[in-house]
Amino acid sequence: MAAVIFLHEELYRGEEVLRRLAATRITVCGAGALGSNLADTLARQGAAALRVIDHDRVEEHNLSTQLYTQADVGAWKVEALRKQIFRATGVEVDAIRKQMSEANARSLLKESDLLIDCFDNSAARMLVQTFSRAQNVPALHVGLHTDYCEVIWDEQYRVPAEVRGDVCEYPLARNIVLLAVVLAAEAIIQFVQSGEKISRSATLADMAVRPVEAA
Repeated sequence: MAAVIFLHEELYRGEEVLRRLAATRITVCGAGALGSNLADTLARQGAAALRVIDHDRVEEHNLSTQLYTQADVGAWKVEALRKQIFRATGVEVDAIRKQMSEANARSLLKESDLLIDCFDNSAARMLVQTFSRAQNVPALHVGLHTDYCEVIWDEQYRVPAEVRGDVCEYPLARNIVLLAVVLAAEAIIQFVQSGEKISRSATLADMAVRPVEAA
């Protein structure tokens, strides 16, 4: 029987699914809008072996779309996230405050059963994909732009071209972030439950959710 805090999830998904989720070593790459909210959601659903990698500090413009509060401004994102998740669920996140590079990607991503790419730049996404394919570790890539989001397993994923300018200065609604998080969390649980990898995209303007077709 799962802890009382996860009672509703257990009643909905079943004890075996929560047991598998708790045992799955999940590494979330990036603790921004996608990564912070997704890590929090997974922890509240019963994920107990979470690692989060990020090297940024919380800034005031992060507060509308990310998990953080005004009290966290100036703090390292992974540290603020670790504290919030522990207070909410008792889950102790392995918070890694480092910038991923070719030199350290292997050490940062090792001992993972599942990689979740929530990075905001193509170079870092490529590092996740390279490790995933070399080490045969499943990877889910989560991304968004304006009113569009996608949740794509690595077999179907192409790393996008680098975006010019400041990645923080683009239109972004909180609801598209949360929609992406919902799709990602469900894709993760479905994979943990059955091994099935389902990729989806969605648009906020018409609230349409569609499967991603194989290339």
